[in-house]
This record gives sequence, C-alpha cells and structure tokens, in this order.
Amino acid sequence: MAFASAFRRILRGSSTPSPIFRSQFAWIRHNSTLPTLTSPKLFISGLSRNTTDESLYNAFAPFGRLLDAKVIIDRGSGRPKGFGFITYGTVEEAEKAREEMNAKFLDDWVIFVDPARPREPLPRQPPQQDPQLNPKPTESGFTTNRTIGWSG
Repeated sequence: MAFASAFRRILRGSSTPSPIFRSQFAWIRHNSTLPTLTSPKLFISGLSRNTTDESLYNAFAPFGRLLDAKVIIDRGSGRPKGFGFITYGTVEEAEKAREEMNAKFLDDWVIFVDPARPREPLPRQPPQQDPQLNPKPTESGFTTNRTIGWSG
C-alpha cells in the first residue's frame, strides 16, 4: 500500500520525498560500516545532473567551514558526472557533515557521503615510438618507405 502511494507520488512528480523512502535509504546506508575519517575531504556520490558547485556548497555549508566544493564535470560533454568533493577545515566538521548528509536528498536525488581516498599516482610509461615516423634500417642498411600510394 505504501509502495503504491510512493510510486504514484513519483509519477506525479512531487518534489518532497516521503519519509518512507527517506528512512529506507538511510537504513541501507547507515547500517553499513562507515570507515573513519582521516582527512577533511569528502566524496559525494549520487549527485543530480542539475547540481552545481554553488548548490553543493550551500547544502554542506551549515556543518562547518568549507574550503572547497567541486562537482566533477565530464570533459567531453561538459555535463556533471554525478559526483563531487567537499573539503572542510577540520576532520570533525567533515565527520559531522557526513553523519548529517549521508543518504539525504539533494536536488531530489539521494546522495551518499564517504571519505575521499587519496589520488593514486599513475605509472609513468616511456613514450611510444611510431615506426612509420622513425623507420629503422634493415640488415642491408636501407630504410623502407612505408608510404602508401604512388608519388610521381
């Protein structure tokens, strides 16, 4: 019965989420083991495509001194990827924000707040040599021209 009314609410497009959905998402997320914070930087997933840096900043500002709020944008399309990062002044402020905002609605989407992991450095690979640009001599000492077609 509650599912049917919630489903009708979704189809009608009501902007206020019901307490039933709010409690279900919170139960799923809060019953999992949350890792302890060691950094004041948080990873925010589940963001709406309409969420901007400013709206993310405004949603997390009440919990402490925010240093940075960034929604990650896809380079190719220029649209948000659906996740972002928040940086607080202290770990305690970040912990408070994570407890308050985890599994809550932001721009009508449920967001999840987790500790940000440090960026892993990419392994450096030597540049690849293109054999067509730098032809190697054969055993006879001649280099081969790999141009396709006839030039007169």
